[in-house]
Amino acid sequence: MASLDNKRILVTGGAGFIGSWLVRHLLETVPDVRVINLDVLTYAGNLKNLESIESHPGYRFVRGDIGDAALVSELMADVDVCVNMAAQTHVDKSIADPTVFVKTNVLGTQVLLDAARQHGIEKFVQVSTDEVYGSLPLEETALKFTETSPLEPSSPYSASKTAGDLMALSYYRTFGLPVCVTRCSNNYGPNQYPEKLIPLFILNALSDQPLPVYGDGLNIRDWIHVEDHSQALVRVLEAGEAGLVYNIGANNERNNLDITRQILSQLNKPESLIQFVMDRPGHDRRYAIDNQRIETMLGWHPKKDFAQGLAETIQWYQDNPQWVAHVRQREKEFEAMSLSVG
Repeated sequence: MASLDNKRILVTGGAGFIGSWLVRHLLETVPDVRVINLDVLTYAGNLKNLESIESHPGYRFVRGDIGDAALVSELMADVDVCVNMAAQTHVDKSIADPTVFVKTNVLGTQVLLDAARQHGIEKFVQVSTDEVYGSLPLEETALKFTETSPLEPSSPYSASKTAGDLMALSYYRTFGLPVCVTRCSNNYGPNQYPEKLIPLFILNALSDQPLPVYGDGLNIRDWIHVEDHSQALVRVLEAGEAGLVYNIGANNERNNLDITRQILSQLNKPESLIQFVMDRPGHDRRYAIDNQRIETMLGWHPKKDFAQGLAETIQWYQDNPQWVAHVRQREKEFEAMSLSVG
């Protein structure tokens, strides 16, 4: 598949942070593309992320669950390509309740794969995470995750993503379904739900609230701007080889404490706002991505400078208090619903 022009693409989880960036990128850059966005709209799904393209003639939103086999089959019959971005992603929530992570990230993925096989999809891209590889030691700085690194997930979240990846790859090996798997490092950028480190710390700092840093704050992640990730996904859609895994990273390793201090510095806030809290169970120490495969095979390279990207992200949250207020309100509504059901 050399071009996405005129293709019909199903994006699951397209109202989330990364999903909404991909949906917008496709509609704004690919000629005559048609995108169906299937999203159940959990607390992290937000249609405000898609206001700029909601009236686009090539766009259709469907509210629904990837576990709904009848709905998924109906939608899959009308598309050429599927990108599965629908997932439960918050590690802390997976520790509190793993069940929904297995339901969405494993069983939901299987429903999509079955429908893709049934309808002869041209390509199925399973969007995953570098967390499936587990943890690297802080002191061995030359070590990086490659696509053939052992899978050693540490949390129920990463275990469920690992299972989804392996299910997808099994459909290639057993049934010949043209599957690619992508494993990306930590994303950041505008529109990110404020349970994640960067937006949470930006918003806490803006309101002079404590910034809770797990453990000693020296856990290292490879940070990539969501725009770079979206462009990488497009390259995999266009030219990714079936049956292969592609790591996506920005060669931008930074520890959590450095990120925290950088946010405080840019906002002219005191470091006294840093509050060290008890580390979470199974907290991986270091992630580092070797992205040579996608760079050499597909010609993709990260472009966004981290300092610039972080400054732009901070400014976006300052400029969009209505978006933040909307997200906070939806969060309260979902919490109230959970309490009433419980």
